[in-house]
Amino acid sequence: MIVTVVAMPQGTIVRTDLAEARRRLAATRYLLVDVELPETGPEEGEQLARRLGLGDTDLDWFGRPGEPARADFLGDTVGLVVPVVQDERVTYAHAVAGDRYLVTAHRGPAFLAPEITAHVRRERPRDAVALLFLVLQSALATFRRAAVAALLEVEELEDDMFQQRRPEQVYRLSRLRRRSALLHHSLLPYLQAVDEVITRRMMSPDFPLERQRLAREFQHVARMVLTDIETLQEATRRAFGSYSSLVAGEQNNVINRLAIVSVIFLPLSFLTGFFGMNFAFLTDELESRAVFWLLAIGLQLCVLGGAFYVLHRTRIWRRLRDED
Repeated sequence: MIVTVVAMPQGTIVRTDLAEARRRLAATRYLLVDVELPETGPEEGEQLARRLGLGDTDLDWFGRPGEPARADFLGDTVGLVVPVVQDERVTYAHAVAGDRYLVTAHRGPAFLAPEITAHVRRERPRDAVALLFLVLQSALATFRRAAVAALLEVEELEDDMFQQRRPEQVYRLSRLRRRSALLHHSLLPYLQAVDEVITRRMMSPDFPLERQRLAREFQHVARMVLTDIETLQEATRRAFGSYSSLVAGEQNNVINRLAIVSVIFLPLSFLTGFFGMNFAFLTDELESRAVFWLLAIGLQLCVLGGAFYVLHRTRIWRRLRDED
């Protein structure tokens, strides 16, 4: 377990243990504590809130693996399980914020600590609540970056399809569609839970105006990120439709070519079958070489000429050439 303590507002970073972090939380006026839990091994996240001195009555979920997105208002503190996009997967970070501190916990490598530290040194948030909204904004930014990157990939893939359709493009589109569904499925419940908490707090007359501004800004950014993800979902559906249209167009070309072959060879097959029948008129009357050439060859030439004339008049040749 790695515990990082950031003294605010100067942004001084110290690596320590849980006991020292607990002492600092009790004594320091404004503090950010980030706890990195191991991804495997003993469940050190159990009763993490109690070990940090945050109380354990309503925070038994803090640091516990497998917790879904949540947002709870607990008197003077707020508890959150925040989804964050890391590479190709969505992980969850736990956060507890009061008036004097912000404590985050996550499994595996630091989820936002370097980025948050850079923001802190640049923007200097005045209290832990402003710092909390900064963390929430950074978490939303990971979803926006993932959605925009996937959207650009979909558009590039759609352009490639119109250049040359390949079977592996379907697999890539399916992967991007699953990714958009994962982003939407992970973010929407979290935003609904946070929006309920924010709306309830904003209705309170003692909610400060500065915090109302931060809450409205967060809600605005959250709606924009959700719109980006929905745009990605629509783009993947459109790309699948484009791919299906290309396949249907190629199948139509094949059918048109088969129709041309049928127009040419079906009359010839009929003539061949007709004059190949062994009945009295053919065997008794059509015995000379001239009659053979006239009927067997002349009729077929006339049929071929008529077929090509029909194809030319209906512009099937030109349409096939344009489609190719």
